[in-house]
Formats: sequence, C-alpha cells, structure tokens
Amino acid sequence: MSRLHLIVDADDTLWENNVYFERAFEDFVAYLEHSTLNAREIRAILDEIELANARSHGYGSLNFGRNLQQCYLKLAEREIGAEDLETVKGFALRILEQPLEIIAGVAETLEYLAARHELTLFTKGHSDEQKMKIERSGLGEFFAHTAIVKEKDVASYRQLVSERGMDPACAWMIGNSPKSDINPALEAGLNAAFVPHARTWTLERQELREPGPGRLLILRSFADLRGVF
Repeated sequence: MSRLHLIVDADDTLWENNVYFERAFEDFVAYLEHSTLNAREIRAILDEIELANARSHGYGSLNFGRNLQQCYLKLAEREIGAEDLETVKGFALRILEQPLEIIAGVAETLEYLAARHELTLFTKGHSDEQKMKIERSGLGEFFAHTAIVKEKDVASYRQLVSERGMDPACAWMIGNSPKSDINPALEAGLNAAFVPHARTWTLERQELREPGPGRLLILRSFADLRGVF
C-alpha cells in the first residue's frame, strides 16, 4: 500500500475521556438535588449551556467546570454560596486527576501504522490540557505532527491539509465522533474511518453523512485499522 496520511483523533479514540465527564455530571446531579428535574432533563439544560459556551470558551475540564457552575446558578433551589460554586467546579477539576486509560489495542496499532504511514494527531480542546494528556499517554512518539484546535470543522480540516501538504485522496481521518471527526472530514474531501465508542459525548453524535469524493469505513475497534492500512 502507498504511504498515506492518517489523521487520528485523541479523546475517546485513543484513550477514555467522556466517561470521566459523565461521572462528574452524576456528582453534580446528586449535589443539586433538584425536586422535579431528573438527570436527563438536567443534562438537556447543561447541553444547551455547553453548546452556547463552546463557541467562545471551547472545551476541556476547566470550561466544563464553568458550565456546571452556570447550570447550578440556573437550577439551584436553595441560596447559593461561594462554597457551592467551588464544589461544583471541583467535580470538573477532578477529571484532570483521573488516570489516563489507553483504549485496548491502541498502542500496538499505532506502532504498526506509524511504520507504514505518516500519522497526525488532530484534537480539539484546551491546549495545555490536551498536551498534558498526550504526554501522559506516551503515544506522542508515533505521530509526525500534532495539531490542537478550538474546533474540528471543515475549515480546520482544509487548513490542516493545506499546511501539511496532504493530498486529500490519500488522507484518512480516524475517530469516534461523527460531528467532529467524520462528517467535516468527508465534507472537506478526505476519507474517513469511523471507530464507534459507546460513550461518545451527546453533542458529538450525528447521523453519518454520505461521503463525497472520499471513502467512509465503519470499523468495530481501533485495532481493526491494522487490517485496513
């Protein structure tokens, strides 16, 4: 096979991520103790806050803490003190203390792919937080280039392709998020390999779009990439 450009997502593709946000949310719901709203209804309100704030503040644990505080201010049924807001923010900050859990088969697969193709790590979020996770993962050695952006949209894919001198026909985006990994990459003219994750963040879920000039592959696991590339 000719040498390809493989662009790889990080969170919930290489290592577990959203599960820690889910646990922080569960702690938030328990602390809120709302008299009428259940967890799903609270989640819907938080999603609206996160969607609005992502445009200006981006993603990551620190921004999640801000979103939880805003949600608490909106929904709390008791007098709110400064200690309440610090407690709520703490649910998010604890995410940074969690061990980084590499998804099964990832390290071996990256080693295999890096020997055959050029790998780019392409992730969104808070720059310092993402750099910390990359360093803790020990996976950075497999990538020829790393790009951390505020949003992974069509424009950011086209910019990456241009900056790295990639031929879109020979470039593949690999990730778990239809919204950030697959659909914008296909729209930008790249190929895409979808690796589903059972706990992908709600706001990252979309129907997979029909590919344009590129190809779309749907795999069962990251390790299955060894049978494709």
